[in-house]
Amino acid sequence: MASEYGSSDIQVLEGLDAVRMRPGMYIGSTGSRGLHHLLWEIVDNGIDEVANGFGDLVTVTLHKDGSVTVTDNGRGIPVDIHPKLGVSGVQVVFTQLHAGGKFDAHNYNYSGGLHGVGASVVNALSEWLTCEVYKDGYIYRQEFASVYNEKTGKVSSGVPKGPLQKVGNTRKRGSVITYKPDPRVFESTHYSFETISRRLRDLAFLNNNLCIRLTDEREREDGAYKRREYHFKGGLSDFVTYLNQDRTPLYQPPIFLTGKRDNIYVEAAIQYTDAYSDNLFSYVNNIPTTEGGTHETGFKAAITRVFNEFARKNGILKEKDNNLTGDDFREGMTAVLSVKMQNIQFEGQTKTKLGNTEARPAVEGVIAEQLTLYLEDIRNQAAASTVLEKAVQAARVREAARKAKDIARKKNSLEGAPLVGKLASCIGKDPTVNELFIVEGDSAGGSAKQGRDRRFQAILPLRGKPLNAEKKRLDEVLANDECRTIITALGTGIDEDFDISALKYDKVIILSDADQDGAHIRAILLTFFFRYMRELISQGHVYIGMPPLYKVARGKTTIYAYSDKELNAAIRKVGKGYTLQRYKGLGEMNPEQLWDTTLNPEQRTMVRVTIDDAAEADWLVTTLMGEKVEKRKIYISEHADFNKVDTFAQREAR
Repeated sequence: MASEYGSSDIQVLEGLDAVRMRPGMYIGSTGSRGLHHLLWEIVDNGIDEVANGFGDLVTVTLHKDGSVTVTDNGRGIPVDIHPKLGVSGVQVVFTQLHAGGKFDAHNYNYSGGLHGVGASVVNALSEWLTCEVYKDGYIYRQEFASVYNEKTGKVSSGVPKGPLQKVGNTRKRGSVITYKPDPRVFESTHYSFETISRRLRDLAFLNNNLCIRLTDEREREDGAYKRREYHFKGGLSDFVTYLNQDRTPLYQPPIFLTGKRDNIYVEAAIQYTDAYSDNLFSYVNNIPTTEGGTHETGFKAAITRVFNEFARKNGILKEKDNNLTGDDFREGMTAVLSVKMQNIQFEGQTKTKLGNTEARPAVEGVIAEQLTLYLEDIRNQAAASTVLEKAVQAARVREAARKAKDIARKKNSLEGAPLVGKLASCIGKDPTVNELFIVEGDSAGGSAKQGRDRRFQAILPLRGKPLNAEKKRLDEVLANDECRTIITALGTGIDEDFDISALKYDKVIILSDADQDGAHIRAILLTFFFRYMRELISQGHVYIGMPPLYKVARGKTTIYAYSDKELNAAIRKVGKGYTLQRYKGLGEMNPEQLWDTTLNPEQRTMVRVTIDDAAEADWLVTTLMGEKVEKRKIYISEHADFNKVDTFAQREAR
């Protein structure tokens, strides 16, 4: 370590070098999520053209060499010379951070872009990038590349190979961006067709005048390149219908509400089903706001106020009756809310929570006005009555749930007293490092208790299967011993009382056998967390432990294998004369083996559960854990692979 620290030690990062050195600041990570974030940045630019009325088509093509092409038929990136920088608009967009046409409302009324860093960040983190612009009858082209200097060992990011050139004539208009993610930056440069397909489908739902085409040249389907095309004329109503395809709707079609107030455009589609959970998915300028924000607050306030007023007006609620709560009116509700506005203020570059205070009154005003008109229309009386009947029934059950939660709170205040004999607490009191293993069965729980590091690892064995929260009301969930034990152990409360700041453990790790029963227990627990403690997942606290499937031993050499592929590699490594053990359950491992393979932070492998697409996650939970058996059978037969890391999870060594 240097003993002196002077001004010569201060590095000045010029151009795009800052992006290259700290990519996580701009795209979140260098893993799969960051890789796909590059594509979203380019796609969103094309979507912004469509959202502002300048186009109707976006195409995405995945090439065999790992590169991606995104095309739109918008106005095309400006090609004239920038008055201050003296280079083309294309070069400015791809080489200058915080440069773009979305900082005011002159060029874009609504935009998902906020910081003006999208295109330039993609260029900085790509091996090469090519931009073609179709504009004013001409084709313009400019190429960029990240250049490695062998003498200095440094990479110059996104360097133009030359100025923008006019290379041909065309009657088309728009922009064509092709880039290849740099493998020196990303852990993997393989794009997921399914992840991209889901995202593009959602964008097509949100923009009913948009057609999106996806082509995967890496894979063939029925003799041709794998393709998908999305165009939903019904917009948000089609979106809600899709989300509820495995539920039983109480009326058709979904309620569709739209309006504009204070230059904020609001759209919402609402449909109630016979389910008990509620699902609200919100978007601002086509960006999913998975953590909600002021627009969701306004939406919920309007729903509660208008339905209460309608119930009183029609004698369903008497003068002596208390108003029903927002939870009562949201039970069984599936809704999609889309807001388009200027000067959006998200909390952080990841754009997951809206902070604009003006969004709440605007959304509340539009939804209240339009929902009132809907309810007063004689044609909608049957749907209105059905919703109110469901809310009244929910209110009756709510009292039972409140009593059950009071019991849970009282038990929680006893600091684990009801968990004696079940929870093996850790000695450490720091919740930022402590871990809770939820373990299947007493046998495995016993081994885990003996093999753990008591300083920071707690063990909670499950003696039976928790309740499937997808099929039960909250009061029934709270009456289940296993669910109540988990709530008490975590210390966060549940549902609207959930408080992430009270979490006693930084990591909540599900540890079950690698068989069908183990997979079912994982699914039940993840459903429980997703429905009633979703923030636990969204903030990255839930993990799945990955115990080995095999033990290969020869002499003093022991290798644990977590898949058939690893097993074959282990056998080749140890050679002939080996012994093979197939672990059918965690209980077959002694404490030392369980520590070495599954508990030790230095050696274990875990899966972090994430929610990148809340709408898709909701659909998947409903499909796998809901009432419709045939839908579940079809999905499992097409997709199930119990040795594969789940789509909504990220595998990481710990």
